[in-house]
Amino acid sequence: MRRALTGLCLLVSVLLLPRAWALNAGLGEPPLLDRQTPYAAAQGFSAAVHRGDYELAAHYLDLDFIPPAEQKARGAVLARRLKFVLDHKLPTALTNLSKEPQGDAEGNRYDQIGVLLVGEASYPIRLANVPASGGRVWVFSEATVRAIDPLYEQYGPSTLGEVLPQWFFDKPVLGLELWQWLGVVLTVLGAGLLCVVLEKLSLGVLGQLAKWTRNGWDDALVPACKGPMRLLYFALFGALGATLLLLPPTARFLSSHLFTTLLIVSVAWFILRFLRVTAQFVQQSVTKEGKDASRARGLHTQLAVLRSVFEAATYLIAAALLLMQFETVRNVGVSLLASAGIAGLVIGLAAQKSISSLLAGIQLSITQPIRIGDQVVVENEFGTVEEITLTYVVVKVWDERRLVVPIPHFLDKPFQNWSKGGQSMLGPVKLLVDFSADIEALRVELRRILENEGKALWDGKVATVVVEEVLDRTLQVRVLLSSTPANLFDLRALVRERLMAYLRPRPEWLPTTRTESRPAAPQPAPAPAGEQAPPPPATPRA
Repeated sequence: MRRALTGLCLLVSVLLLPRAWALNAGLGEPPLLDRQTPYAAAQGFSAAVHRGDYELAAHYLDLDFIPPAEQKARGAVLARRLKFVLDHKLPTALTNLSKEPQGDAEGNRYDQIGVLLVGEASYPIRLANVPASGGRVWVFSEATVRAIDPLYEQYGPSTLGEVLPQWFFDKPVLGLELWQWLGVVLTVLGAGLLCVVLEKLSLGVLGQLAKWTRNGWDDALVPACKGPMRLLYFALFGALGATLLLLPPTARFLSSHLFTTLLIVSVAWFILRFLRVTAQFVQQSVTKEGKDASRARGLHTQLAVLRSVFEAATYLIAAALLLMQFETVRNVGVSLLASAGIAGLVIGLAAQKSISSLLAGIQLSITQPIRIGDQVVVENEFGTVEEITLTYVVVKVWDERRLVVPIPHFLDKPFQNWSKGGQSMLGPVKLLVDFSADIEALRVELRRILENEGKALWDGKVATVVVEEVLDRTLQVRVLLSSTPANLFDLRALVRERLMAYLRPRPEWLPTTRTESRPAAPQPAPAPAGEQAPPPPATPRA
């Protein structure tokens, strides 16, 4: 009995001995590998396969079900195939594995990454804790290794593997195999060609549809799609091609963010074009309808300011979407908003004027104290409003200078708007004439000047001549004229010049200084000595 028991123990020892010290015996003595935790084993496998060292990556697989003589060649192939399966279906799952030697829980001898389906069959992807020389190590389990071939047939580039030569799959360059680099080139060229062709076809179809409508807005909008639509097609086809290439995580990260960025840029580009085309169409429609010029200028001002607001919002949202692609930037932004109270307060105080200017620009576009094209007097300067932005107004001064005025100035301080009340303004011309001047003759001459030389400047409403004031030596005559704000100064100068030319041949009507000589009053004779001089005659009282 004792001999039988001893023999049984020896038999069990012999059966277990190869497993205890010779895991994957056909691969030879393993190099120094970190397989003490599931996470370390998975990361070591990923690093090896993505640099093309598939023979080293085979040491992270349980290949004991394969004859030792075939393990080296077969293990490298299985490692490469498992790389494509994991990169395609479980690209981030390897980072979620346990970093403890015992796995995800005490007593468990495996740590599961996920479950993949092929038809109705399910294949769990696991790392198992198996005995090896020097102790226990973590490797991809035997069941997982057995499932690599059907999974590769489902999710790997199995079709290309039958068409392209083997050297396309042997060694990766910068993390990509040669067939993937070939696919990248074909994807870029194909996406570039397809985006041009599809853009022309799309624009042609949209142009025909736009011709069927009576509204001319869509006719102007279709050409604006040229450019953004091409970039959109390129981003979509590029993203599709990158998906089919089964790129590794790093390359997939770069490609996905690149094509997402192009997609965001194309949409933002189209929105900016849409705003510009819409504003121009509305402005041209109002101009063609012949509406009041002041209303047209008001609409132009509103469109300019609102377009600036929406463009700024488009830039802001597009920049936010671009930054939100990157986890690091997103986390930094969230942490700053959540915890940096003092920094937020400082930033808010620093941006107070900017925000105030932005709100003032929106308020100005709604209330419209000024409009583009208005004649204004601001800071004692006369000019025309040339441009209105969200933060400042550009006034073209009469001498071709540009006066840049902050928008809050027009809401906080008084200014003159000569175009606000209408298209007609009154302007005086003052003359100094003699008392003998014929005022009625001046009225007749003023009418002649306005109906002949000043016909292009005078609006035909007001033309009066009145004696405004009687001074000690002259009469002050005021000539009151009406004209548009743009022509009023020129009309006043013309009338002043022509009236002076009319007065020059009549010097008696010009201011005259008069003098008058009178005889001296007789002086009383001096009184004799000793006598008192008679008193002066008394002044009679009223």
